Parts: sequence; structure tokens; C-alpha cells
Amino acid sequence: MICYFVIMIDQIKELYIQTFGQEPREVKKLSGAGSNRQYYRIVGSDGHTVVGVKGDDKRENHSFVMLARQMHGKGLNVPEVFAVSADETIYLQEDLGSTSLYDVIVQTKKNTDEWNGNLKDLLESVMRDLPRIQFLTADGYDFENSCREKVFCDMSIRWDLNYFKYCFLKLTGVTVDEIRLEQEFDLLSQTMLSAADMCQTQSFLYRDFQSRNVLVKDGKPYYIDFQGGHCGPVYYDVASFLWQARAGYPESLREALIDTYVESLQPFMKIDGATFRANLAHFVFFRLLQVLGAYGLRGLHEKKTMFITPIAKTLSELLKFESYPYIHSLLEQVYALPLFHSQTEQGRLVVRVSSFSYKKGIPEDYSGNGGGFVFDCRAPNNPGRYDEYKKLTGLDQPVIVFLENNSTMPEFIQHVYGLVDPAVETYLSRGFTSLMVNFGCTGGQHRSVYCAQHLADHLAEKYPEAKIVLNHREQGISKEYN
Repeated sequence: MICYFVIMIDQIKELYIQTFGQEPREVKKLSGAGSNRQYYRIVGSDGHTVVGVKGDDKRENHSFVMLARQMHGKGLNVPEVFAVSADETIYLQEDLGSTSLYDVIVQTKKNTDEWNGNLKDLLESVMRDLPRIQFLTADGYDFENSCREKVFCDMSIRWDLNYFKYCFLKLTGVTVDEIRLEQEFDLLSQTMLSAADMCQTQSFLYRDFQSRNVLVKDGKPYYIDFQGGHCGPVYYDVASFLWQARAGYPESLREALIDTYVESLQPFMKIDGATFRANLAHFVFFRLLQVLGAYGLRGLHEKKTMFITPIAKTLSELLKFESYPYIHSLLEQVYALPLFHSQTEQGRLVVRVSSFSYKKGIPEDYSGNGGGFVFDCRAPNNPGRYDEYKKLTGLDQPVIVFLENNSTMPEFIQHVYGLVDPAVETYLSRGFTSLMVNFGCTGGQHRSVYCAQHLADHLAEKYPEAKIVLNHREQGISKEYN
């Protein structure tokens, strides 16, 4: 690994020397690089800096370089590319600093709740720049250089919708009618392509247009990470920017920025504000579904809590759109899941208590803290072996009476209290925020449900300072206490 790093630095130095005719004084690796790109700040002997980029994806590098040269030649605020290695794995570009628009937003919001002054001016500048980026970039550009598809099309739409479906929706556990879902996917795709017809052959779709990809230098916005762009409709980038979840723009500001954009769009494309907003709504809906796919992959699959936290907010935005009723109903079910709300408790202990069937696996831990307790409830006598209890659950009185009088369940649950109570007290005293307690049995219907219900009731009464989240997974029943 060290050898590879040294070779890479030598290659970057060699390209720098070939380009500028001098040895660099310093080469420093920068943080925050893309998934397969590494960035280095190179300081020349005269103190002038440039950025060296190493990327393994040659098609992506080629796309960036060609787009950057096209955009820079049109007078757009993008980094100038000074040199590219013969194999297109390394290139040198203008150093625009490290302050993103997102950094400015975060810093401003720490000091004030107002979206005024320099921050608002910057956002308006971005919205005025966007039509120029979209149309001047496309003017005379050969989209054969794109590293993705050349034109926004049904294939690209379906790829993102399947991203939402398989990386988010399927991972939540909600039951999906595949035919109804695909029918609404078809409708959404057709609607977006229809709205795109008037502009997609003459405009550039940036694709990842958001505040982290806008750098601020000398009070002006500059644009980076556009290598994934291709020919496509103007609405997508507006939706990406203004509905970026982590930026958190208030609705009144969004509306004002849409007005700024539509006004700046007129020299390139004649459209009134009402028509633009009507078309934009479908792209916002689509873009937010795509965002949920990303959150699902990083949060639900890879168990990274920071990506679970914003899911509830994204869902609440999506639920404002009712043009696709079946997707809307699925999102309502997902929004009701305790997981996406219990993550937002700041500084408070959240105890998640679940019942489950061992046949379907132990519930996932999404807190990032490693799980907690898992109790096997299969030793006490099983009511499910008797016909009169087979259609009942551990919440029904006949089953409760059976377990408390014809099994070792009373002793079992007391032992559980003896283990869990001290843990809760310790977690409360030490300021921990997450504890998970799972009860499993054969079918997740009788014994585990009884135990989970009784522990949740017990903890809620004994520790009102903690939030208790109960989930009978196989029964589809959830409840929150305190």
C-alpha cells in the first residue's frame, strides 16, 4: 500500500514537472475524495497551488476532462484542467479551495436562523448560473464522451427507481404488490419523459447538482463533480439542488429560488412558472425516491446510522406528493415504522424491544452499537402446539393465561427483568442512547410476543425517562412509549 502511494505521488509529480517546468515544493493528500478518486494539493516553488487527481475509472476521468474544457471555454465557473496523463488516470486542475456551499450553509445556520445576506446571495447566484451551465455546456458538446448513458431515458429512470425499490423499499419489510408498483413506475417514467421532450436534446443534466459540489471562492460559486452528467431535462438539477435533504432549505426560500431560476431560464427556454412547477413536481418525487435508495443502501444495508437519521424527513417530503397513490400508500406504511423516528431522539435513551421468529432471523441493529440482548423463548411450553391457541398471539388473554399457568414463563421473564433492568439503569447513568432487546421463538407469535410486550410495559412504567419502542415484527404491530 505504501509502495502504491509513493508511485502515485511520483506520477503526479512527473505530470506537474512536465506541465509547469518545476519541482513541486509539497504534495499533500486531501480528504473528501470521491469513491474512486484521490485528490492532492500540489504547492509549487512559487507558492502557486494546483490540485492533482488520481482516478482509476478512465471513462469517468475522460468525461470530467472533456466537460471541464467545454464548460471553462464557455466562461462557466468550473476548474480549469491544465494537463492529463497519457493513460488518463491522472490530471491536474485549478485549485478552487476546500470551502463548499454546504460548509457555508452549516456555518451560517450555527450563528443565525436567517437565510439572508451572503448566503441567500450565493444561492441566488447558483440558480442564475444553472441555466447557463445546462445550455452552454450542451452547445456543441459531443455527449459520446459521457461515462454514463448519453441521454436521459427510460433506462436511466428505471435504474434509479429500482435503486429505490431494492435498496430501500424491500429492506424496510413492507409488503409490496409488484404489479401495482411497476405500473406507477411506468406512469412516472412516461410523465418525466414527456416533460423532458421540449428540452432534453439541447440541455446538460449535471445529475449531482447539490451544495457539496459547489465550492465558494472569493465569494463566488464554482462547480465540480459533473463527470456523471449527460444530455437531459432541466428539471432534474433544480430538484437535486433545492430538495437536498441535508441542506434543509425552507419552503419559502425554495419558491423564491425557483422564481430566480425560471427568470434566468427564459433566454434559453420559454416556459411560465406554473408549467415549470407542475413538471418539476414529478422530478422532485423521482429524485427523493432515488435519495431513499442511497439512504437505504448506506443505512439499512451497511448499518451506517448517519444515513438512517434523515430518512424520516425525506419521507415526509415525499408524502406531500399524491400523484402516485400506490407508492404514496407504501411510503405511509414505511413512515409509520418506529425505526425512522426513534433514531431522531437526541441524548435520550431509546430501548428497542422486539419479538421475532428465528426462522426469519434476528432483527437488525440499526443503531450502530452492536445489538444488545437476544433471549431465546423456546424453552417454555409452546401454546402453538395446541389447536385452541394456534390462531391467537401472545397478546391474547387465553395465551397469556396459558403461559403464566402452564409453563415456566413467569420465572423466565423475571430473569429477563433481572438482566435488562440493571443495563437500562447503567445506560441512563452513563448517557447512552440506544439499547436493543430481542425475544425469539419458533414462529414469533406466542412466547416471544408475550415476553416483548411484558418487558416493554415494565420498562415504560419503571423508567419513564427512557423512550421504549416495541415492535412485534412477525405480527406487524409497533408501539412507542414515553
